[in-house]
Amino acid sequence: MSTTTQNSGMSNLEDQRSFSAGDYAVFGSLFFVSALIGLFFAYRDRNKKSAENYLLAGRTMSGWPVALSLTASFMSAITVLGTPAEIYIYGTMFWWFFIAYTIVAIVTATIFVPVFYKLGISSTYEYLEMRFNRSVRIAGTCAFIIQTVLYMGMVMYMPALALNKVTGLSLIVSIVVTSLVCIFYTCIGGMKAVVWNDVVQCFVMWIGFVAIIIKGCSDVGGISKVISIANENGRIDFWRFDLDPRIRHSFWSIIIGGSLMWLSVYAINQSMVQRYLSCRSLAQAKLSLYLNDIGLFLVVSLASLTGLIMFAVYNKCDPLTSGKVEKSDQLIPYLVMDILHSLPGIPGIFVAAAYSGTLSTVSTGINALACSTYEDLIKPAKPDISDSKAVLISKILVIIYGLLGLGVAFLSSLLDKILTMALKMFGIIGGPLLGIFCLGIFTPVANSKGALTGLIGGLAAGLWLAVGSYMYPPTVEFTRALPLPTVGCISLNVTSSSSMVPEYTGLANTLYALSYCHYSTFLVLFTWTLGVIVSILTGGLKSRHDVNPRLLAFGGDVCCCLATGSCVCKRETLYIDDEEEEGNAMIELDEKTGQSSIKT
Repeated sequence: MSTTTQNSGMSNLEDQRSFSAGDYAVFGSLFFVSALIGLFFAYRDRNKKSAENYLLAGRTMSGWPVALSLTASFMSAITVLGTPAEIYIYGTMFWWFFIAYTIVAIVTATIFVPVFYKLGISSTYEYLEMRFNRSVRIAGTCAFIIQTVLYMGMVMYMPALALNKVTGLSLIVSIVVTSLVCIFYTCIGGMKAVVWNDVVQCFVMWIGFVAIIIKGCSDVGGISKVISIANENGRIDFWRFDLDPRIRHSFWSIIIGGSLMWLSVYAINQSMVQRYLSCRSLAQAKLSLYLNDIGLFLVVSLASLTGLIMFAVYNKCDPLTSGKVEKSDQLIPYLVMDILHSLPGIPGIFVAAAYSGTLSTVSTGINALACSTYEDLIKPAKPDISDSKAVLISKILVIIYGLLGLGVAFLSSLLDKILTMALKMFGIIGGPLLGIFCLGIFTPVANSKGALTGLIGGLAAGLWLAVGSYMYPPTVEFTRALPLPTVGCISLNVTSSSSMVPEYTGLANTLYALSYCHYSTFLVLFTWTLGVIVSILTGGLKSRHDVNPRLLAFGGDVCCCLATGSCVCKRETLYIDDEEEEGNAMIELDEKTGQSSIKT
């Protein structure tokens, strides 16, 4: 970017809001392709009227499209808009999340996916009934529904913000269009339409990042100049090894807390697991995770480099403190129209990239919600539903959840830092859910009473932590935001950022100040510990030998030896402790296929 543009800037964003015909053509083609893919699979599978084909793609998918689908869902608009802003304000510590993603991929592929895949389940929470009882399954499903609806709303708000700042299009119109497009192709095309749309959208997002990087580097003077400016201003910093769990981003908070946070997404979240289960073999399911890890490395690297370039462009006058933008999430849309507005079609690529992330995440979310609701809440109550009626019910659920996400999106406009809020959501609800799955997979002594108590207690602790951290936000001592440049802001109304720093004591300075990365750490340990204690107090030690090893990690060989003192576990059937029903549920295991089913 030229020095003149840096110093003088634009007094008003209205000057930048000018979409050309080429921009609209590029942007509109995304909707056309998305709808076309949905229509294609709706026509091709018109005679395959089964819930398994609609919700799980008939379990015929190969690893590479599922891998790109997983990457696209991760690359929501929160990533496209939030991660570069994170690097711009806080520096490059965020990049260490790539190590956390690698740990998550290995753990998920070697421990969780084999257990779920061999059981032949459709919903992740079906495992909870096999391992514990129906009450635990329903509680887990309800927690997932709440988490996903809230997250979808945040994700839908982000591209609406991008469109509003780039084109001036109403936030309301943008949010409504996002919701309707997702509902349309997910409803008519099912899981296959979701996955193959994700493949297209993944490439669109990569192209959007690359366009900004190429033009930004050209304006600044090359990649070496970008690195030099960022380094001089403290943006390149990978060496924070503080052990204090209150530090927002340190190596340990990201590696430990970040790994558990994303494990709650990749290992047990229905939106992710549903796609592993749609693969045609366990090997393909594992392959999808390892290929996805490569895709995530590319995502984090591109987003981080974009953030550094944005800082290099505005290293003399920060748009936030100069009042050109109101929130950090608006920085990337502002940058796009500042440096790319003279290139017809390129701003359209960026908006398509932001929109692609949301289409992928929301379509995956409503498909997973429909699957979980049907399999966990409706099908157990009415098991004799025909295939055609099951598909119809699933489509209706897609519409309902799409509209619910739409409502939450309007509420998301009241939030400031969407990236942090979204990641907190993973910890607050995902942490307790991961805790009960770990309880089931790694702890033979765990029983249904311990699992249900642990989940409810964990969710209560998460809500308490969320309210406390909202009332007593962490101070600059722990967030460590870096100084923003204002020396070149000529004749601009620079807003002062100086204010009285609050001094907290007690919980406000300890637990409530905990890094959002460690929300999952705290809540997984809390849920797991509470579950084990209650299980032991309610007879878990006596029933530990009755746990079927197929429901434990590594076939129960390690878990049984370490946790029970015996390497002999019952392998034929598993009776589920469920005092709420007459009799017990039983898992029937097919020795030829290795898959299981619940029989009552």
